[in-house]
Amino acid sequence: MHRQASGFTLIEVLVALAIVAVAMSAAVRAAGQMTQADGLLRDRSIALLAAQGRMAELRLEGLPGNGRKVLECDQGRLRLSCEQRVTPVGDLLQLSIRVHDRERGGPPLARLETLVARDRLQVTP
Repeated sequence: MHRQASGFTLIEVLVALAIVAVAMSAAVRAAGQMTQADGLLRDRSIALLAAQGRMAELRLEGLPGNGRKVLECDQGRLRLSCEQRVTPVGDLLQLSIRVHDRERGGPPLARLETLVARDRLQVTP
């Protein structure tokens, strides 16, 4: 009499391990992408705070003359530059702040724009 063996064959176990390995590598890749996206979101949030701070400084100090100016506006470990533009638009002034990462370059991490009445702010030469 032949007794039939119960259980899995070696081939079945190897196929199951291959499937688990593929699933685990996909999960690790997804976790890495989420971590990278989280870091970029944090950098953009910090850059927006830098832009808001620079906009508040402009309102408190009085506006500079029309044109473009680039300033360092580092925030902790981030080395940022704030590009400010003051442009006349009729009876208003358009204030524009763009914040860039000085180390990586690329597109701005944050942009902030507003319009203010010329008579409400003192324009400094």
